[in-house]
Order: sequence, then structure tokens, then C-alpha cells
Amino acid sequence: QVQLVETGGGLVQVGGSLSLSCTASGVTYRINRMGWYRQAPGQERTMIATMTDDAPTEYADSVAGRVIISRDGAKNAVYLQMYSLKPEDTAVYFCNAVDTYPFGENHWGQGTQVTVSS
Repeated sequence: QVQLVETGGGLVQVGGSLSLSCTASGVTYRINRMGWYRQAPGQERTMIATMTDDAPTEYADSVAGRVIISRDGAKNAVYLQMYSLKPEDTAVYFCNAVDTYPFGENHWGQGTQVTVSS
């Protein structure tokens, strides 16, 4: 099993910046993709950014150019730097890790709230 713990959420003003961190523990050797998703009240959970081994980094169109995802393999960690935040970025942000084939299990963190105030 994999446990994911996110840190770094909080309240930020419009146009501000915020960084999120996620550390994985447990059976981490199977992980080949880590990323970030978010879910606003009443909306579906959507992908923000993902990094997959031997594949291009992906960003959602809604945040492209305003976020940077990075990974530290040695620390089993993934980070999300967010800039020029907008009120519509307000959501619970979830860390995600996916095990490689043939395991394929999907792991989620507990989520961290990001609120962008105007």
C-alpha cells in the first residue's frame, strides 16, 4: 500500500503564489506516475498536472503557464508550484500516485485546501 501526505495548502490572495508538497511512503517502488488533481465544491475531480516515467509531463489547459510540477525520486515526493492564482483555483488539491503495469493501483492523498481570495 502507498500513503500520500500533502502539505502546503492555505489562503492566498488573487495573483499570489503557493506551493504544495506530497510525500509517498509504503510500497513506493511500483509508482511510475505522480501528479496533482483538484476538486471544487459541486464539481468533479480534475487533473492539474502529472509526471509519468518515460513520458511527457502533462498540464491541464486551465493552469498551463501558471503551475510547475516537479518530482524528487529519492524522496518519493512531488511538488506543485502555483503562480498568478485566481479565485477559480480555489479547491481541494489531491496528490495522486499510480503504480506501474501490471499493478496499476491508484493512490490518493487526503487533500489540502487552497483558497484564493479576492
